Amino acid sequence: MFTEDAASHYGVDEKLISAIISVESGGNPGVVSRSNAVGLMQIKASTAGREVYRTQGRRGQPSNAELRDPAKNIDIGTAYIRILQDSALSGIRDPLTLRYATIVSYANGAGALLRTFSRDRDRAIAMINAMSPDEFYQHVQNKHPAAQAPRYLWKVTTAYRTI
Repeated sequence: MFTEDAASHYGVDEKLISAIISVESGGNPGVVSRSNAVGLMQIKASTAGREVYRTQGRRGQPSNAELRDPAKNIDIGTAYIRILQDSALSGIRDPLTLRYATIVSYANGAGALLRTFSRDRDRAIAMINAMSPDEFYQHVQNKHPAAQAPRYLWKVTTAYRTI
C-alpha cells in the first residue's frame, strides 16, 4: 500500500520501488547498513535524504526514526528516484534504459554512471540514447568503476521480473 501511494504520488514505477525494497532490505524496515543506510529502501540521511529534503524546500535531513517508518522511508526513497529521473538522468529516452540507469544511480550515484560515458552530462545522455537497453546493461557490467554496480543492477532487475 505504501509503495502504491508513493508510486502514484511521484509517478514512479511501483514494481521498481518493490524490487529496490526487496534487494535493499528484504522487506525489513529496521535494517541499518554499515554505511548507515536505514530502512526498507536503505536511505542515507546525509545524501539521498538531504537531497529529498532540499528539493521539497525543507532544511536538514530525515532522522533515523523517520527513516525506520515504512511509509516515510518509501516516500523519501521514491522521491529520490523521481529526483534522479528528473535531473541527472533527464533526457534518457528509452524507458528500459532509464530504469537500468535509475537502478544503478540509486545505489552508486548518477555522476559515477554518467562519467562512464563522458564528463559532460549532455554528451553522456546522447551516448546513452545511442545505445539499446541491452548495450547499456552491458556497458554497466563492463565499465562501471564500482564493483557492486553490475551486481546491484542484476539483482534489482531480477527482482523486478519476479514481481
